[in-house]
Amino acid sequence: MTAPSRIVLPTRLATLSPREREVAARVAAGKSNREIATTLVLSERTAQNHVQHILTKLGFANRSQIAAWVSRNLHR
Repeated sequence: MTAPSRIVLPTRLATLSPREREVAARVAAGKSNREIATTLVLSERTAQNHVQHILTKLGFANRSQIAAWVSRNLHR
């Protein structure tokens, strides 16, 4: 009998909450904070906070870095 396979997430991916991963995917799609807020039924300020938390957690300075990270880590 074989053990069930486990999915191991990269450390940086594991540090983002599921909601932050949703927000990161929308940043990568070029959505503004307002568009993210509307899509995810959040306030614009909450969307902005999520983006800032993503930048901080991943050690990035701008949204384009989030987009590049998403293309490498979330779209496999």
